[in-house]
Amino acid sequence: MNDNQQLEALYCRTYDAMIAKDTAELNEVHAPEFVLTHMTGLRQPKDVYIKAIATGILNYYSAHHEAITVTISGDHATLVGQSRVEAAVFGGGKHTWPLQLTFQVEKREGHWLLTSAIASTY
Repeated sequence: MNDNQQLEALYCRTYDAMIAKDTAELNEVHAPEFVLTHMTGLRQPKDVYIKAIATGILNYYSAHHEAITVTISGDHATLVGQSRVEAAVFGGGKHTWPLQLTFQVEKREGHWLLTSAIASTY
């Protein structure tokens, strides 16, 4: 796979892990310094974010990927994914969201790692 294909696969792999609550996979694809910035402005570092998935604070049920855009510059990339995501988060009801995640990604030792993400809708 070329880098574009690897990054598109990383996006899908990340959602699969979120849905499955696969904390081992989530730990593997996120860099130690990863921070997710939610639509509300809440910032969650990697450990807090993964724990929120594991404990059901963030529940992801399905994702239909509509668009994935990759921009690569050397060992850095921006990955923008737009997906219809069925989720229930922070105690709210289950809804389908048009969720856009803008990831910053870095290639380290031959592997792409997610270093940050900003969530929004589209």
